[in-house]
Amino acid sequence: MEKRRVGIVGATGMVGQRFATLLADHPWFDVTVLAASARSAGRSYAEAVSGRWAMGGDVPENLKNIQVLDATADFDAIVKAADCIFCAVVMKKDETKALEERFAKAGCAVISNNSANRGMADVPMLIPEINAGHAAVIESQRKRLGTERGLIAVKSNCSIQSYVPLLHPLLDMGLTRVHVCTYQAVSGAGRTLADWPEMNDNVIPYIGGEEEKSEREPMKVWGRVVDGAIVDALSPVISAQCLRVPVSDGHMAAVFAEFDRPASHDEVVSRWRAFSGRAQELKLPSAPKQFIHYFEEPDRPQTRLERDLENGMAITAGRLRIDEDGRRIRFIGLSHNTLRGAAGGAVLMAELLTAEGYM
Repeated sequence: MEKRRVGIVGATGMVGQRFATLLADHPWFDVTVLAASARSAGRSYAEAVSGRWAMGGDVPENLKNIQVLDATADFDAIVKAADCIFCAVVMKKDETKALEERFAKAGCAVISNNSANRGMADVPMLIPEINAGHAAVIESQRKRLGTERGLIAVKSNCSIQSYVPLLHPLLDMGLTRVHVCTYQAVSGAGRTLADWPEMNDNVIPYIGGEEEKSEREPMKVWGRVVDGAIVDALSPVISAQCLRVPVSDGHMAAVFAEFDRPASHDEVVSRWRAFSGRAQELKLPSAPKQFIHYFEEPDRPQTRLERDLENGMAITAGRLRIDEDGRRIRFIGLSHNTLRGAAGGAVLMAELLTAEGYM
């Protein structure tokens, strides 16, 4: 396969840096352009992230000397240099939406980590193991945008990766209601423990907008395609609370789920361990071989021990408990928020769209 030319727009931020580490030596993609805000433009990537590089190890050698462009002022140069854009800009929502649509109309595939286009019925919000078929709406989206090759596909909110993949194999067991509390790492706010001293020895019981996203976005992921649009699912009903905790990476979820028929421990665990999706079927480069890992130990999963499982792309679960009547279960879920939940999940989405012929 000839490598696709790709760019990272928003390359200097937390998620942009993660994109850089994942794409620097990717077998299918070749990074040909980096862009960020005007204050970073004109500098080498190494200079632009100097003093703020938050990833382990050094800046990728083959990206260090790429000159950073201005994400808006250098639009034409970005489009000329790349066929696909991984977007992680920090802009106002309406500005982000306009920029992503502009790239798509110019013929670029936009793989977005932003929320601006998540509510559009013809923009797929893909978790490749769960709803790969939603890519079918891209045909309708292209007609709306007036483009033959361009497209926009979005990542879901990073927090839902810690519980939606674990609920998905249980949907046909009569899942009716979910209560979830997420414990979210500081990197989800684009911060580190070093630059956020207020998080030391502290928990903040509020993350703006997060609970609404955690309740609403799974409905789109579980929706169905009707006449070129995604129609949201109506159940299960989800109620969420989201807390910021003093952890560098990794979002954990405490989940309480209700069913209209009895479930057993063995049935739930066997469904988790057996579950795989289109990403595994296609053997995509970033796909975990085992999507869901269940731990029998009572004190697992632990964030520091399990967040990097399968290069941070696996979902882990533990502490499954089932009430006497079998209709209510409790468990813990964990995912790496900047890998599976953000940049890694976006790269996997781009691999899926490439393999399925959309890019």
